[in-house]
Amino acid sequence: MAENGAPKLRLGGMALRNGLLVHGPTSWCVAVRNRDGEIEVTSGRKPVLSRGRLGRIPLLRGPLRLAEAVAVLPLARLRSRSARLPYEDPRVIVTAAGVAAASAVARRVARGHATREAIVGVLGILPALAALRDRDLAAYHGAEHKAIGAYESGGQAADEPKEHPRCGSNLLVPMVALSVAGQVAVERAFERPSAVHRGIASLLSTGAAVELFAFAERNPDAALARAVHGTGHEIQRLISTREPTPEQLAVAEAAVEELLRVEGDPADRDAENPRPEHA
Repeated sequence: MAENGAPKLRLGGMALRNGLLVHGPTSWCVAVRNRDGEIEVTSGRKPVLSRGRLGRIPLLRGPLRLAEAVAVLPLARLRSRSARLPYEDPRVIVTAAGVAAASAVARRVARGHATREAIVGVLGILPALAALRDRDLAAYHGAEHKAIGAYESGGQAADEPKEHPRCGSNLLVPMVALSVAGQVAVERAFERPSAVHRGIASLLSTGAAVELFAFAERNPDAALARAVHGTGHEIQRLISTREPTPEQLAVAEAAVEELLRVEGDPADRDAENPRPEHA
């Protein structure tokens, strides 16, 4: 809880190659360490797509909130010229191109709907793994978790774990599994599924994965929630995060501090601009 008794803001974020992006209900902030070794901080208003009734429709509200987070990226990149996004790396670009080609081949030659879609789903993870070969990216991911965790707990960022229960890593296995299931269902329902059929299946699969993520957060002791959080925690522990240096942690703390400044007091903001509860 905040000092005035209001709930603390729900913060999210994304690691960059030289810093991180954090976002709250209405604003975003990017903090990076530039080539001169100084911390640059930039902030702005966040696009809101899940306001009103749309933000309360199951299976739709999740993709809308993910779209909000993605829509911040080009805005942040334009405002912060020093920022380097995760995919701004030749290895990631080449891997993504290879995945696209390999997925097209797999859809033509792999036998069995489930096998084909499982291959495509696993291939889709490879660009992220290529990005995480950058040790700084993984370290800033850990710094993001530590800084947000310190805000939520009231403790010190250095003492917080580098894993966080709301990390998008918890979405990875559900999204792959549900995406495979959705595409297999489309293959079986239509003799020649179109791009529209596949797009609708992808949207519903993503929505279902986000609903599962939200269920796990609300019911952490449920067996399904433990499975979701357990796999996500291990992905963070082994692959997607590293312990940050003090200099990297300072960048993360600067990002969270600036975001809280531009968001303002949560009680005042919610009274002026009420929004539906996050799933």
